[in-house]
Amino acid sequence: MRIWTEHPAQADVEAVVRRYFSLLRAGRIPEAEQLIDHGPTRHVLKSLWTGSVGASAEGDGASGNPAADEWEQDLSWLGDLDPADFHRGETGSHFYVEIAYRTRVIEVALSFWVKPVDAGWIIAGPGTLW
Repeated sequence: MRIWTEHPAQADVEAVVRRYFSLLRAGRIPEAEQLIDHGPTRHVLKSLWTGSVGASAEGDGASGNPAADEWEQDLSWLGDLDPADFHRGETGSHFYVEIAYRTRVIEVALSFWVKPVDAGWIIAGPGTLW
């Protein structure tokens, strides 16, 4: 996990979050979790799947519902996700990232924050925003 001695610049934070997404897309979940002070991964992945693949299946009129745990069995769908726009809060410590699935922004965004710790500053998250 990256620790900054001073509050990190926006470009530094975005670079870490983009690296996080790069690792997620590659299915390298444990490595992605090591980049930030991470919350429950299962919740994040399920939300991303529901907002992307699950929503596309419903919108396409696909027959039958996908299995409840289909998103866990085959993580290849992560390769179709990309971070879109970054939005910072008023304090500069909180921000969220819109997520694109196959170039279309989905309803789920991920929130992160820069938080102080004894050694300096770290990135925590993500939380899911609908």
